Amino acid sequence: MGDMELAEALRRQGISDTRVLEAIQGLERAEFVPESLRSAAGQDSPLPIGYGQTISQPFIVAFMTQALSPQPGERVLEIGTGSGYQAAVLARLCGEVYSVEVVPELARSARERLGRLGLHNLHFRVGDGSAGWPEEAPFDAILGTAAPERLPPALYQQLRPGGRLVLPVGPRHGGQELIRITRPLLGESPRVEKLLAVRFVPMTSTPVPEFLH
Repeated sequence: MGDMELAEALRRQGISDTRVLEAIQGLERAEFVPESLRSAAGQDSPLPIGYGQTISQPFIVAFMTQALSPQPGERVLEIGTGSGYQAAVLARLCGEVYSVEVVPELARSARERLGRLGLHNLHFRVGDGSAGWPEEAPFDAILGTAAPERLPPALYQQLRPGGRLVLPVGPRHGGQELIRITRPLLGESPRVEKLLAVRFVPMTSTPVPEFLH
């Protein structure tokens, strides 16, 4: 049936992009959390999904997606697949989603879950999120759901001119900020906007990439 009440709550919190709200309304967040926590899936709070990772609170998912503004036909890179919830929202809004996850078990379960939900415009890779997915670059937009201490250069380099990057940045313990970077069409400096104080799990790496088909 979808999360109609959740979408309405997000609207009241200031999420105004109707496409984002419709994408969230069309998904059951309970499908993306451990069975023992499904009764809490409607709460606007992060929840643990195992392996030291979390599913972000719905407001943050909606806010980041709205800030990214993914469009039909665009190719979007996501760093941090997690449970697949953010990837599912993106998949309902753009052309293709390329998602990188450092924990193999999470990547595999997300791929299976999203396949069951009928979302087939997704591609998965196990590997170092800070390295992005250079074989599939450039991307129209990039979204990160884990926080590096500073912007990984590879992610900016994989963004097409005119593309947007939304990413939490900051120390493992301490204040992080959600930033949006727009790569200029010509040789100007990138536009950097600070959007929101946040707290995310740190971006970690693994040395061996693995592709999931």
